[in-house]
Amino acid sequence: MAASLLRLHFHDCFVQGCDASILLDQSPTITTEKTAPPNDKSARGYQLIDAAKAQLERICPGVVSCADVLAVAAKEASAYVGGPAWDVKLGRRDSTAAFPDVALTDLPFFKADLQTLIDNFGAKGLSPRDMVALSGAHTLGQAQCFTFRDRIYSNGTEDIDAGFASTRRRRCPAVGGDDALAPLDLVTPNSFDNNYFRDLVQRKGLLVSDQVLYSGGSTNSIVEEYSRSPSRFSADFAAAMVRMGDIQPLMGSAGQIRRICGAVN
Repeated sequence: MAASLLRLHFHDCFVQGCDASILLDQSPTITTEKTAPPNDKSARGYQLIDAAKAQLERICPGVVSCADVLAVAAKEASAYVGGPAWDVKLGRRDSTAAFPDVALTDLPFFKADLQTLIDNFGAKGLSPRDMVALSGAHTLGQAQCFTFRDRIYSNGTEDIDAGFASTRRRRCPAVGGDDALAPLDLVTPNSFDNNYFRDLVQRKGLLVSDQVLYSGGSTNSIVEEYSRSPSRFSADFAAAMVRMGDIQPLMGSAGQIRRICGAVN
């Protein structure tokens, strides 16, 4: 679940800030983010967050927000699979609304070009270096066939290693099989390391939005640096996760501390 827990925190913070809006279920007054296209049938880990929150509520009710649970879970997930840990800032509060329209506009698209990604992250106060480091979370987890089909069937129009494309086509047909999975990191998809960046240098990025980080643009040198230095990548990833966790938190009397993460009090 490490990839999923990191992604939940990311998809929370990029939509109106780190406020646990992604956890709210559909209700008469809430239109959920869970079924917004960037999250639908791909974001997961909700039950794990709910279970952690239930234990916290038994011990110290009304104190720890769901937004903070997401932030701590992301750090623990990283550390559990060999990635860095970091000091998680606490004190966020939970939103009383969800923002599916913002999820559609503000979450990075899997076919985004480099400048779009830089702008996307820049709008959240994150630098291109932060963006490349955070993209390195794709050292973990998998993607569905429909997100990379065009890239592996591009017949030379995409910047992709031919052997890699051929291998991926075996599990991802040109038609159908939309939800067939492939690892984002070719070599060690269940370990946090720098192989994702080595893949990019070899033109073996799975998604368009992965490979554009190493396609002759302004982020090439950062990818090369991380491909050579796992320690530099780990340090930058941890720092970028702290900065991401600072995006528009609800503080003071804003929002609430939800008792159940899927519903407002």
